[in-house]
Amino acid sequence: MKDSIKANKKFQFSLLPAIGYTLQTRLAAIIAGNVAFHTQKDSLQKISSVYFNIAYTQNKQFTVPIQSNIWTKNNKYNFVGDWRYMKYPQDTYGLGGNNSLNKDANLIDYSYIRIYQTVFKKVIGNLYGGVGYNMDYYWNIKEQGYTDGRKSDYEMYGNEKKSFASGFSLSALFDDRENSINPLNGQYANIVYRNNLTALGSNENWQSLVIDLRKYFTVNKRRQNVLALWFYNWNVLSGKPPYLLLPATAWDTYTNTGRGFIQGRFRSKYMVYLESEYRFRITDNGLLGGVVFVNAQSLSEWDTNKFEYVQPAGGLGLRIKLNKQSKTNIDIDYGFGKGGSRGLFINVGEIF
Repeated sequence: MKDSIKANKKFQFSLLPAIGYTLQTRLAAIIAGNVAFHTQKDSLQKISSVYFNIAYTQNKQFTVPIQSNIWTKNNKYNFVGDWRYMKYPQDTYGLGGNNSLNKDANLIDYSYIRIYQTVFKKVIGNLYGGVGYNMDYYWNIKEQGYTDGRKSDYEMYGNEKKSFASGFSLSALFDDRENSINPLNGQYANIVYRNNLTALGSNENWQSLVIDLRKYFTVNKRRQNVLALWFYNWNVLSGKPPYLLLPATAWDTYTNTGRGFIQGRFRSKYMVYLESEYRFRITDNGLLGGVVFVNAQSLSEWDTNKFEYVQPAGGLGLRIKLNKQSKTNIDIDYGFGKGGSRGLFINVGEIF
C-alpha cells in the first residue's frame, strides 16, 4: 500500500487560518500549515515536511514554532529542526504526579526561544545515528504565586528570573514510515541523550534522556484504518535543569502527550507515558475520519523519585482532510482526564 505523495508532485502546501482551542490557551487565532515534498522523484524517497503554527491566544500567549523534517537524496541524511519563539503566560501546578487542578495552579509568565537542530546519517537500512545542538533561553520569568502565602514549588526550586540551557545531543533513530505526517504502517524509534554544559553557556551541568517509540498497524487496508501505539519516556539523568525544562505533561516536542489534561499539569524528574489511538474513515473518499484514544501518564514524586500515581485520560475526535496528496488532517479532539479534567484539542497533522 502506498503512503506517499505522487512522484510528480514535488511540493504540497497546506495553509489554514483558523480558530483553535486548548485548555492552556483558551480561544486562539491561528495560521497553521505545512509544506510536504520529496527531494527526489523516487517511490522509495521519504516525505520531507516543514510545519509552522503562528498563534495568539485568549490568554495573551504568542507562539511561533517552526518544525522541520528534511530527507536528502536516497534518504542518506535526515535534518530535524525545532525552532520556536514563545511569549507564554501559563498556569503550572507544582512538582509530582498528583497535583490539584485548582489548589496548585500558579501563573508563570515568560519569554522563550528554542533552537534544536539535529542531523541524522544513515547507518544501515532505516537506522540512523544523529548529532545535534539544543538551546533553551527563558527570560522575563515572573510568577504570580499563591494568595494564601504558601511558597510555590517554583519558588522553592530556585525562583529563577531567566535561565539558559545549551548542549549537544546524541541520537539513535529508526524510522521506516513512508509518511511521517499521517503514517499508515511502520514503526518509529528515537532515543536522545542531551548533555548540557556550563562550558557552552548553561546555568548548570545536567543530562537528560528521551525514549520515543511508535508502532502503526493497518487494520483495514481498503479503508486505511490504523491502530497507533505510542510509548514516551523522559528522564533527568543528573544535574538540575531549569524548572520549565523538567519533564511535564504536553511538553514533548509537539506538545501532544496527555490529551485530556492541561499542559504542564504534572511535572517532575521522570515521566512515563503510553497512548493508543484507533483511526478510521467516516466517508469513503477520506474527507472525514474519526479517532478514539486512551492514554496514561505517570510522573515521579519529587521527594522519593518513585512512581506512585497513574493519570489516565481518553477521548474521541474528528479528522478533516486538509491536503489529499500529503494526507494532512485537521484534528479536532475532545479529551477527558482523571479528576474532572476535560477539554478541546485542535491540531494540524496526526498527534503521533
